[in-house]
Order: sequence, then C-alpha cells, then structure tokens
Amino acid sequence: MKKSKFILVMVIVLFVVAFFAFDLGRYLSPDFLKQQQERIGDFYVENPWQSISIYFIGYVLMAALSLPGAVWVTLIGGAIFGVAAGSVIVSFASSIGATLAFLVARFLLRDWVQDRFGHRLAAINEGVEKDGAFYLFTLRMVPIFPFWLINLLMGLTRIPAWLFYIVSQIGMLPATVIYVNAGSQLARIDSLRGILSPALLISLSLLGIFPLLAKKLIGYAKTRKVYRGHPKPDSFDRNVVVIGAGSAGLVASYIAAAVKAEVTLIEKGRMGGDCLNTGCVPSKALIRSAKYLSHIRRAREFGMKSAEVDFDFADIMERVHGVIKHIEPHDSVERYSALGVEVIQGEGRIVSPYHVEVNGRVLSTRNIVIAAGATPLVPPIPGIDETDYWTSDNLWSVRELPRRLLVLGGGPIGCELSQCFARLGSSVTQVEMLPRLLSREDVEISKLVQDRFTEEGVNVRVGHRATAFKRTQNGHVLVCEHDGKEVEIEFDNLLVALGRKPNTAGYGLEEMGIGLSRTGTVEVDEYLRTRFPNIYVCGDAAGPYQFTHVAAHQAWFASVNALFGAIRLFKADYSVIPWATFTEPEIARVGLNELEATEKNLPHEVTVYDLANLDRAVADQSAEGMVKVLTAPGKDKILGATIVGEHAGDMIVPQKPRLLRCPSGQYLDIACEARLVPVVLGGSERHRIYHGVR
Repeated sequence: MKKSKFILVMVIVLFVVAFFAFDLGRYLSPDFLKQQQERIGDFYVENPWQSISIYFIGYVLMAALSLPGAVWVTLIGGAIFGVAAGSVIVSFASSIGATLAFLVARFLLRDWVQDRFGHRLAAINEGVEKDGAFYLFTLRMVPIFPFWLINLLMGLTRIPAWLFYIVSQIGMLPATVIYVNAGSQLARIDSLRGILSPALLISLSLLGIFPLLAKKLIGYAKTRKVYRGHPKPDSFDRNVVVIGAGSAGLVASYIAAAVKAEVTLIEKGRMGGDCLNTGCVPSKALIRSAKYLSHIRRAREFGMKSAEVDFDFADIMERVHGVIKHIEPHDSVERYSALGVEVIQGEGRIVSPYHVEVNGRVLSTRNIVIAAGATPLVPPIPGIDETDYWTSDNLWSVRELPRRLLVLGGGPIGCELSQCFARLGSSVTQVEMLPRLLSREDVEISKLVQDRFTEEGVNVRVGHRATAFKRTQNGHVLVCEHDGKEVEIEFDNLLVALGRKPNTAGYGLEEMGIGLSRTGTVEVDEYLRTRFPNIYVCGDAAGPYQFTHVAAHQAWFASVNALFGAIRLFKADYSVIPWATFTEPEIARVGLNELEATEKNLPHEVTVYDLANLDRAVADQSAEGMVKVLTAPGKDKILGATIVGEHAGDMIVPQKPRLLRCPSGQYLDIACEARLVPVVLGGSERHRIYHGVR
C-alpha cells in the first residue's frame, strides 16, 4: 500500500475508533436533544455562526466517514435551525460529506477493484457511463440502499466526481427538506398533546409517503426521457400488436382477444412457430415412432419369441407431417380470426413505440408484444458451410435415412435426435465438447443416458472439440481436438444441435435503441418490459428459458401487463419451472438439482428412490431410473426434484390452475397455484392452447 493511502486509512480508523470509544453517538439521540434543547437553542441565539460551523463540520465528517446517525443529525438540524436554514445547511453538508466519502473510496479501492473485477464490472461501467447520473439521482430520490453505501459504491465506478456532487446535491434535497421539517416539528413537542398536533402528524407522514411519491416521480421522469422524440398519437387503431405467432405470440393474442381488446397478430412465416412446425410436435412424433421400433426389438423381454417390423423412413416422416397438419387448425389464421384476432401474414417492423409497419401499412397501437422466437445456433467452424448441414429447422424435409449421421451437440435436442436416428437404423456419432452429455443434469443421471446410448449403438464422443470440417473421397470428415490430439470422424450427413439463439434483428430493435442482455436475449425488466414501458417481450426472445411452456407462461404476464398495467403490474415468476428431455430413459426436472445446489453453495439433503423398487416399473419392464429429491436440511421444504425413467415427463406436472370466466364465455388462468404452466380452456371442448402441455 502506498504511504499516502496508508496515512489516510489510519486517520479514518482513528476517527472511527474515537467515535465509538468516546460514545459520541449518544449526542445524536433524541433523548439528548430533548434534554439539551434549551441550552442548544440559547447557544445558537448567542453564537449563530459558531453553532452553524460546528454542526456543519460535524455533519461533513460523519458523512465522509460513513458513521451511523445521519438521520438523527438531520432531525437535530431542523430542531436547531428551523426548516429554511436547516435545509440549506444540511443539504450542503451532506452533499460535501458524501462526495468526500466517494473520493476516499475511489482513492483507496477503485483501481484495485477495477483491476481485479473489471471484466465482471464491464456492464456496470458501461451503464454508469451512459446513464450514471440518472441512476444516482434515482437512488438519491428513492433510497433503496443507505446513502453511505451509495457513496462508497459509486466511488468504485467511473462517474466523474463533479457530476456525483451535483446529482447528490439535487437528488438529496427533497428528502433533506422533509427530514429537517420533521425535526423542526419534533423540537416543538413539550407535552403528550404535542404528539397529536396536525403539523407533526403531517411531517411524520411525509417521511413514509415521500419514497412512494419519489418513486412515482422518477418513473414519470424516466418515461418522459425514453419517449422523447416519439410523440404519442391522439388515438389508436388497436390495443396490442403482437409480432410472432409462435407459442408466446398465440397465447398473448388469445388472452387479449378473450378480454375483447383490439389485437393484431403479425407472422412472417408459418403460424404455430417452432413448437408446431419444427420443434415440439415433429420431434415428439419422430420420437414416438423410434420408440415403437425399440420396443419391437425388445420383444423377448415381454415374453414374445420374436417380432419384426417393416418400415420406410419416408413413411415415418410423412407421419410426422401428418401430425403437424392435424394440429395446425388449432394455430391457424382461421381459428384466431374467429376468436377476434386480426392476423396479418407479413414481416412486422417497429418504427416507433406506438407504430408497427407491415406490408406497407403502419399500424398504431397502445402496446407492442414481441414474440419473435429463436433460430438454431450454427457455430462458425471452418468448412461447416460446405457440409450442407441440417438443423432442427430443416431436418423435417429429409426423406432418406442417413447412413452415417454426425450429431454435433450433447444437449437435450442433440440427445433426443441421436437416439431417434440410431433406433431408426442410422450409424450415429454424437460429438460433445464437454466431458459428458446433458451437462445441466446431475452426473449419475447423464451417465444413465450415456450408457443407454452406448448400449443402443450410438458412438458417443464426449470431450471432443470440433475444429474444422473437410471433404474426402469417402465423404465428409470432422476434425476434433481430444486430449491434446487431433481426431478425425467420417460421416455422410451432419445435424447441428447446439441450441438456439434469440431472434433479435430485423424488426426494429436496433433503431429503437432497445438493448440486449449478456445472453443475447432482448433486455427486459421483471414485468417483461423493454426500455419503452409499452413494448413487451416474451418467449425465446426474452429468455431466460427456451421452453414452449415458459413462452406461454410469459405471454400471460406480457399481455395482462400490457392491457392492465395502469391498474396493476405482475412480475414474471420463474420460481418453479418444470422441463423434460424425451430420451429413453426420460428425464424430467423441476426446481434445483444437486449440481445447481452445489454450485450455489446451498445446503441441501438428497433422497433417492430407485425405480427398481417400484412394482409398476418392474411390471412394465422399465425399472431403469430413479426419483431424486432435494430438501432443505432438517425440513420438508422441497428445493427440487428429478425423475428419470418411463413417463418422467408426465409426472412433472403443474397443479390445477384457478380460472377466470371472461365475457366471451371462455376461461383464463389467473394464477396457477404451483406457479407453473398456465392453461387456457375454451368453451366445452376444453382445448388446451398452451403447446407446452401437449
């Protein structure tokens, strides 16, 4: 430590030690003020400037050293000097003291903190550089954190000292006046009757009401700032415009139409989005066919001498498309038009917070809901563009079974499709960069799946990092790095299954200044609002989960907040999110697993029930798996549960929702008791339109 820093630290330590050693805090109590009120008042009358100087210097030192008691010192200032003089004195003393504390923190710690944690603080530094003054003003007006903590933390950022002082001087002034006024009223109490005086009651009420008023004022100022340059129309053609007709967009539109709002749904591709056309529906249809084949091959396990099946891969893919066509009417333009939704086929673009352009038309709207979904992630590996690869988007046009299939990726999509194609007869090699498949699951659970894959003939290559693709006379070759060595894997067809990236480009976000989060999703608050409070995002574009049922779950919050936010806003709740991976054995999970609890250093106990002990599982010849439950130590509170085995996905289910009858005669879930997947039921057919529960 430099000599100057050491000296400063020692001076601060001496002052702090003296404060507590000599119990100087007793002079800051209301009892001391009442006992010495007359003497203090007389001293101020006889020595006004000396009194002001002593008080001013004392307040500055207290604020600079971050000592406790600032509230009482402010009240004392009101009691001694009155509202007008006290407000001026306290305002300057507190701001100067806060700035000194800010400078001390900057001098002693900022360089060390930035050098050590600069990469983690990059987003904070960027935010402070862009809107630091507004953030500080908000904290001063609505003190979420104690002022002394704000002083120290802001000193670690790059906000200029002069700006910190000016914003603090302005931001703390309203609260200063209110506290000084309360102190002046408290000083006038000379009997129990004085406690009930209107002036004192009003002053004390302001102490409680001010944070709420300040919060409203800050919100109003922030709204005015963000909408500057975007005049609000005198009237609107519709209440909501929804961009994207996948799971999130369909549900958001349905809810808006159910409460008789004017809603327009824009979709540039196929209605139903990923779930219907390229995700949930086709993949589960293919899985079912592949599972049937695997059961035929296990005929002897069920007491049959033999069983055979003849099939053509093209017929199986035709069945997959038949399933899609069967479900299509539920998500069709005709159905949603009949529900009261205006459906426009075209590419929507946000041109202002109140306008969306589509097919040359400009639609005015009170609110916009973005449900743009996601697309498969394709890594920039050299040579990959020459392989004519498949993804979960274009796989469903294939009609010829690949002979040697390389699956790149060991997550849920990669695992489900690897097992499918292996069961259908392809020679499958699955490549995963990490040490094991399904890395988000517990180790023993991913091992169960990997062992099953190996047993069924999948060539699992974990710990292999793909570095390049190249062509040879025998077909295609993937070059990998494994344990420091180069490995080559031959294949005929490539399936890239490395997850999906949110769709955030091409519909006006950049022009509107709507930013992205670190994970690449559109940046939203807890109410799913962007920087414009009337523009909402739900589904894969919003994150944090890329599940169909979460998209539907978020759509409820986005649509209800958009329509009724002026009355009440609802925070999107992700406390209990179930999900399943439809391999065999199936994996279904809700809450934390052991891996996540360990990473978060969360104390937990684990209870495991082996399905080999379950009579039904034994009778079904599917006794492979377990039920694993995490609980808080010594309590029955469940932190999470994982089920591995037959029908695991069916057993992770939400509780029965509470329903609200709408004017249209339909029913809407208003708050699912388990906070899981909301279900919308329409009329007597009780048709589930939330695709996540199909």
